[in-house]
Amino acid sequence: MLQARIAAHASWAQTKDRAARTANARRALMNKFERAVDPDGLLSAEERAFRAEHARKAHYLRLSRKSAQARRRRNCRNEHNGGEA
Repeated sequence: MLQARIAAHASWAQTKDRAARTANARRALMNKFERAVDPDGLLSAEERAFRAEHARKAHYLRLSRKSAQARRRRNCRNEHNGGEA
């Protein structure tokens, strides 16, 4: 596990164009959201992109909410245990 992390950091340190390196992944993720909002391919490209962008934002907001809830639970648990982490 540690060796993989070292290799990943070394690889990113040598990457000149990070956006190009991750372009395929970003495109695949947007395609996933486009399929979710228009599974039958009936919408125009513009409407599909508009809805997919909102589906993406909703997805990340849900993740953010879950993260905040987990932090709140963890902090509450720590307060009840005398502040121990």
